[in-house]
Amino acid sequence: MIHGFTGSPASIKPWALAMYEKGLTVSVPRLAGHGTHWSELNKVQWQDWYEVVEKEFLELKKHCDQIFIAGFSVGGALALRLSQIRGSELAGVILLNASIYDERIRFKFVPALSLFISSIPGGSGDVAKPNTINHGYDRIPLRGLNQVRKLWNVVERDLYLVDLPLMVSYSVNDHVVHPVCSETIIDNVYSSDIREIIFESSFHNVALDHDAQLLNEETFDFIADVLSGELVRGDSRAESDERELIDDEFASIVSGLSLDQSAPTTYLDELDAREHDPEGFTPPNPKIPAADQNARFAMFGIVGGAGYLLFQMLTGIDLLGMGPWPGVLGFIGGISTYIWRSARPDDDFSDGVEL
Repeated sequence: MIHGFTGSPASIKPWALAMYEKGLTVSVPRLAGHGTHWSELNKVQWQDWYEVVEKEFLELKKHCDQIFIAGFSVGGALALRLSQIRGSELAGVILLNASIYDERIRFKFVPALSLFISSIPGGSGDVAKPNTINHGYDRIPLRGLNQVRKLWNVVERDLYLVDLPLMVSYSVNDHVVHPVCSETIIDNVYSSDIREIIFESSFHNVALDHDAQLLNEETFDFIADVLSGELVRGDSRAESDERELIDDEFASIVSGLSLDQSAPTTYLDELDAREHDPEGFTPPNPKIPAADQNARFAMFGIVGGAGYLLFQMLTGIDLLGMGPWPGVLGFIGGISTYIWRSARPDDDFSDGVEL
């Protein structure tokens, strides 16, 4: 079970104790930079938080056959990250007001401000129940908050990798994390079984608020349902894409088949009939049609013109007193006539304009 940013294990202690009292093995690690002084959070990166989570998971794995991971607020983002990387080794994920982004304008200035300002004042814990102790820092370290933004970007990008049974619980009156984060998670994971729990009487930290008992009951019921097989793992993206590809190929094959048996003949029958039909097949290399008078005249011009040119060039004798021009004109005239006669009668040599 993972606490949130600037918090400590104490902030989710009642939630963890409730699971322990029901017979579960529970671990609540303290994330790097937390539970000491706010300035320590300016010295760590989000990978340091994830390293703590993964190390604790590997330790639990030595003693437990089935492991669930639960995360509160930014701890929910870390829980999702572990399920994205080690999902095949987990049984399920439980999220409480998980944060994966924040659309408020002020968050866009965090990277720049963190270069000049180390921290800003932090409010009291967001709890509707009166007289509740705040277990977090009273200041928000800006470089640490910038690390939260980097974690968000990675987790939101890879939501499609989550295919575990998922419990997404959130408060409608949360003043720290907007419920749209939970809606985004539900809409983008590949989990086939998602249990959505809504708290109407609590603010951000439900574990210390009016709906703490409801949170504990829903958490244990979810774990029991997963272990009993009522809730199952969904398809991974790769498996889903592969199944979709197979379905598309099958549909393509089926669309090309016909179950209509009313046709008297098949395509093969038609081919066989054409093979024995003398009028349905034109043999190759047909005879060259006989040349008409114009074609013979054209051939005479080509041959005669070329012969006249050759004779005049070789002997220097000008039979007609016109130089080579008779031969040139005869040759060109023969070519032009032959091209004109070779054209099909239905060829349209117009410029495309209808008259």
